[in-house]
Amino acid sequence: VSVANQVIICICTTKSRSDLTVRLVDGPNRCSGRVEVYQDGSWGTVCDDNWALLDAQVVCRELSCGPATEAPHQAHFGEGSGSILLDDVACMGSEGSLLECSSGGIGNHDCGHDEDASVTYGISRVRLVNGPNNCSGRVEVFDSGQWGTVCDDDWDQRDAQVMCRELGCGEALEAFGSARFGKGSGSISLDDLACSGSEVSLLQCPHSGLGNHDCGHHEDAGVTCAGPTENSSISRVRLVNGPNNCSGRVEVFHSGQWGTVCDDDWDLLDAKVVCRALGCGVALEAPDQAHFGQGRGEIWLKDVQCSGNEGSLLGCSSDGLGSHNCGHSEDAAAICEGQSVRLVDGPNRCSGRVEVYQDGSWGTVCDDNWAVLDAQVVCRELSCGPATEAPHQAHFGEGSGSILLDDVACMGSEGSLLECSSGGIGNHDCGHDEDASVTCMMGKSQSTITVDKNSLCSEELRII
Repeated sequence: VSVANQVIICICTTKSRSDLTVRLVDGPNRCSGRVEVYQDGSWGTVCDDNWALLDAQVVCRELSCGPATEAPHQAHFGEGSGSILLDDVACMGSEGSLLECSSGGIGNHDCGHDEDASVTYGISRVRLVNGPNNCSGRVEVFDSGQWGTVCDDDWDQRDAQVMCRELGCGEALEAFGSARFGKGSGSISLDDLACSGSEVSLLQCPHSGLGNHDCGHHEDAGVTCAGPTENSSISRVRLVNGPNNCSGRVEVFHSGQWGTVCDDDWDLLDAKVVCRALGCGVALEAPDQAHFGQGRGEIWLKDVQCSGNEGSLLGCSSDGLGSHNCGHSEDAAAICEGQSVRLVDGPNRCSGRVEVYQDGSWGTVCDDNWAVLDAQVVCRELSCGPATEAPHQAHFGEGSGSILLDDVACMGSEGSLLECSSGGIGNHDCGHDEDASVTCMMGKSQSTITVDKNSLCSEELRII
């Protein structure tokens, strides 16, 4: 709207409430502690007025920590500092985020830090690792202080369904055997699982007993889940029949089944979108003519025309789902550079201990000189938005194996952490108690501006 010689009063939001994040601090582990939420560059606490188990349950689900067991009051894990950001929280228990619950509004309270709210969780004992996202990967179970794998004997869709539901990852799409997501190490925790599909936890399913098995790690079970929401792009695209998770025939999930993509107009820009969506780095090639073998069933996409910046292949221009005149001899493929950086042991895929991939294994990064500029490169590389913190001293737990980088000094503009200045691969004088970490803003934009009478800020805009 063109306006001249007027003073306009606008109520605006410079950061939407959905951009806030939640964490637990000062507890014995990442799944128990004082509740804090993030707003305008700093963390603040939650008042315990009306704080109850339903509220704790929402935090529990948001952090993928398993069921909430307690909702302690009166600064059970110590008093916080700075702002008190929420009061009179009243969750139904089904919300996806604490910030979706009813409350007195951001910053409105009549409390002191002696009333800081807390949460205690039953910590999740299952996880998925080495996959393209936190809803696909090798199945692992925590027992006796360590993570172990699950043997693929009798592993099927019903077992996978329980696993996906337990992790809040929606429906199970496929149950893999034969170490599809790589061989694990250490113990094999479960064998001969026989879930009905209705169990709440994988450990509730009949099995041969923890630690009892006749398997090797070449039989490690894996799973691909649909993702946490119906509209999520997680696991809607995959690469199959290639030499690894980052090369293969492109397949798209629609109407309950996987189908292929026709190679008409298929090019490197299209492959770029697939590689980035799967966390597989740069696209190297966009092969056509069923380079990785012919698929079966439906051909879902044809004449795909990506600009290269889309977040998902399904966001690119095409002839529409199911519209084609192709055969499977024209199935499209992608070859990606492969993921070189990941974040592990954090509350989500965008927060955790930094690990880099080199010579067939993952290793950690030393926190010497580790700073937000370095974290910024990691967050951008993983499509996780801006970095908010660059924690030191194994903030998300100590890694194992090699320490691969030390004295990292990024400018902040690099495309990958491995492009930053460092002491060189494998050169360090550190221990794992110095493992570097990152917290990103979960890939959400911080620049959204909306008009909202319940906004977090007000501005007077003078248009002359």
